[in-house]
Amino acid sequence: MRRKIPSTHGLLAFEASARHESYTRAADELSLTQSAICRQIAALEAYLGVALFRRTRRGVQLTEAGQSYYRQISPRLDALARDTLQLMAQKGVGTELELAVVPTFATRWLLPRLPDFQRQHPEILVHMNTQTRPFLFDQTAYDAAIYFGDAGWPGTVAHFLMHEYPVPVCSPALPGLPLTADGQLDAQAIAKLPLLQQSTRPYHWRQWFESQGLRVDHDMSGMRLELFSMLAQAAMDRMGVALIPPFLIQQELASGALVTPCAHALSTDRAYWLIVPERKTERPALAAFRTWLEEAAQSATTPHESEKKRTIAG
Repeated sequence: MRRKIPSTHGLLAFEASARHESYTRAADELSLTQSAICRQIAALEAYLGVALFRRTRRGVQLTEAGQSYYRQISPRLDALARDTLQLMAQKGVGTELELAVVPTFATRWLLPRLPDFQRQHPEILVHMNTQTRPFLFDQTAYDAAIYFGDAGWPGTVAHFLMHEYPVPVCSPALPGLPLTADGQLDAQAIAKLPLLQQSTRPYHWRQWFESQGLRVDHDMSGMRLELFSMLAQAAMDRMGVALIPPFLIQQELASGALVTPCAHALSTDRAYWLIVPERKTERPALAAFRTWLEEAAQSATTPHESEKKRTIAG
C-alpha cells in the first residue's frame, strides 16, 4: 500500500516557513527563491486540501490547521535529520545512544564524568537532550532516560542511581543572615529567611521543616524556579535560601559563593533512575553505559547515603 506522504521538498518549505512565519526567511534558509517557496506551499496545500497559511500585512501567518500540522511534523523532520546524520557519521559502523536527561544533573554531574566512559568505550557516542517530565519512548528516538522521581514507567526497566539529600544553601552575604559561632542555624532561623522554591519539587521546604518537627505557614511561598541551576544562581545573587543537593553545586560550595547555613538534609523516597525501554535492555551499548553509570553513581554516593542498588520493571 502506497503511503500518503507529501513531497519532502514541500514539507521542508512548510516547516521553515512556519518556524519563521516568513516565506522570505524560509527561502534564505533553504537557498531557494521566494517564488519557489510559494510554489512548494501551494502544492502542499493542494495535496492536503487544507489552507496552511493566511496572508497578512506583515507577511504570512499559520492557520489553525497549519499550527496543528507544524506541531506534528516538526519533531518528525528533526528525527529524520538526526537519523540521517547518525548514519552518515557512523558510516555503517559504531554505536550511538540518545539519552533524555534532567538538565542540572546532566550539566553538573554527568557531563564532567562522561570522558571516563568515552575512554572506556570510544566506540560508543552518547547524545543528550534535556527532559524534565515522563514521556512515551515509542513516540521518541530516545534509547534511555535519566529521570528524577518515581520509577515504574510502563514498558520500562528502572535502574536506581542515587537519592538527592538537598540541604539549605545561600550566599554568605544574604541580607538578614544571622551570624553564629559555628555558622549554623536552626530551622526556626531558616524559616525567617526568604525561601527559594523549586517548581518541580513544590513541597520540599514543607517536608524539610516537618522533618524537624516544625510547621511553617509560609513554607510554600517565595520565588519559584524550575531548575537547580536557577536556584543556585538566585541563591548566589542573595535572593534567598534554596534546598539543593550538595553534589550539584560542589564548585560553588568550594569557592564559598554558597554556604550551608544548616546541615540538616532532606531525605525522600524519590531518586534518580536510569529508565530503559524493555525492548532495549539487551542492547550491548546501553548495557555498557548502564554498568558504567551505576558504578559512577555508587562511587559518588557518600557513606550515609549508600544503599543497595534496585531495579524496577514498569
